[in-house]
Amino acid sequence: MPTGESAARSAEDLKQNEVKVIVASSLGTMFEWYDFYLYGLLASYISVQFFSGVNETTAFILALAAFAAGFAVRPFGSIVFGRIGDVVGRKYTFLVTMGLMGLSTFAVGFLPSYEQIGIAAPIILVTLRLLQGLAVGGEYGGAATYVAEHAPEGKRGFFTSFIQTTATVGLFTALLLVIGLRAMMGEEAFASWGWRAPFLFSILLLGVSLWIRLQLAESPVFQKMKEEGTVSKAPLAEAFGRWANLKFILIALFGGVAGQAVIGYTGQFYTLFYLERIADVDPATSNILLVIALMIATPTFVFFGWLSDKIGRKKIIMTACVVAALTLFPLFKALTVAANPDYARAVREAPVTVVAYAEECSVQFDPIGKNTFDQSSCDIAKAYLAKNGINYSNRNASAGETATVRIGEAVIVAPDPSAFDGVQLATEIAAFQKDVGDGLIEAGYPSEADPAKINRPVVIAIIVAIMLMVTAAYAPLAAMLVELFPARIRYTSMSLPYHIGNGWFGGFLPTTAFAIVAATGNIYYGLWYPVLVAGMTAVVGILFLPETFRRKIDD
Repeated sequence: MPTGESAARSAEDLKQNEVKVIVASSLGTMFEWYDFYLYGLLASYISVQFFSGVNETTAFILALAAFAAGFAVRPFGSIVFGRIGDVVGRKYTFLVTMGLMGLSTFAVGFLPSYEQIGIAAPIILVTLRLLQGLAVGGEYGGAATYVAEHAPEGKRGFFTSFIQTTATVGLFTALLLVIGLRAMMGEEAFASWGWRAPFLFSILLLGVSLWIRLQLAESPVFQKMKEEGTVSKAPLAEAFGRWANLKFILIALFGGVAGQAVIGYTGQFYTLFYLERIADVDPATSNILLVIALMIATPTFVFFGWLSDKIGRKKIIMTACVVAALTLFPLFKALTVAANPDYARAVREAPVTVVAYAEECSVQFDPIGKNTFDQSSCDIAKAYLAKNGINYSNRNASAGETATVRIGEAVIVAPDPSAFDGVQLATEIAAFQKDVGDGLIEAGYPSEADPAKINRPVVIAIIVAIMLMVTAAYAPLAAMLVELFPARIRYTSMSLPYHIGNGWFGGFLPTTAFAIVAATGNIYYGLWYPVLVAGMTAVVGILFLPETFRRKIDD
């Protein structure tokens, strides 16, 4: 029988082990998100460095597409590493994923630019993103499974919420580094070479994370299965070849993770891109406002994780999806008014309309960078507006009619390419763009947000409101996924829906949303993507997703 002193020491040792498990697993997740957030934050610089062979709008979208490439392969990584995790063990699998992920991130820091090695630069960049994405495919499932299998009964939501919290800590770390380096180096030096420093810094995070993880023991649930000989020999076949389990993978994806993913990427990525690219708030101010909002909202991850242990996972996740579907449009409209009131007023009082024959209009997105958008008067008109982030509506004209841009009551006729030769056309396009620019200024459209007019408290409050949906949807998710699947195929089963949801539904959100905006001219239409996905998740989840918070997970 242990003495009081030995019992106290055992309890203290257990507590220290629980803290070490949470810290080690969370560090890996923080590192994962640090890299992805860093890439997202520096997309404008990366587009210049690695995609300088195309026009500016296309370069930015391609940079986001390269960002999304890492997400595209995450489900494949989840299958590869999920199987290893269920057969070999949780600990060693996410040691391998951590190393691969970290080295891929570090390598971006010294990758030569497009000007130095030409087309090889973006090819190597995309290759590194793919390797990083494959590794991440095995990272989250391992961390969530490892922490949940160590957590005391009734505290899995609370314990795993720290993993979700470190996703935001990763963004917070990336933001602080970017803001600090910009301030110390100046914008010119940072744009030239300073943007590489945060990627190089990641090697320190990698070293610390690996050192801590090497000190951990295997998950007690996996160790028990190993001792009893119940480890799955074919987790892929069990997970995906049996409808009893496959149906819950599909329910988890469409009734849980997909909605969480689009809400998460809207709150933590799209808000920043929106402030910089559409509301025209300078990058430094945008980053600072987002950091403050994150500092306020991040503790609610732990709160919602704790709450999910009391009232259940499903109620919280579904509520977040319903609220997001109903409020994202009004919140972003309010964000425009608070961040750039002059622009919001101009859109309201002097709306811009492109009147053109629809058959002559191209979609203002060029994935291979070969379209100069000067083959029709419609393209010439829309290309200028898209490049400058101007909200416009479309009105169809008769066949053969030259496109016009209407700014309030003013009407500006676009040049007809068929009427001019190359030199004359370039001159006419330049004159047209000047006329449109002057017309926009006269109508009150600002070239950028006036820092003195940015309502910072309201901008922060709006981002916090969006972030509360993020934390509510994300905090209970890891515990819910762990509880949904049996231990012998848990790593494989939970990883796939998580990474399809976050890798495809979430990871492609910035690219898809901005492509929709570029194609339609409406600065808010990109929000239809997260709104529809969140709404779908709410319907599927409410109807089919079981509540899991009282389930046992050791069998």
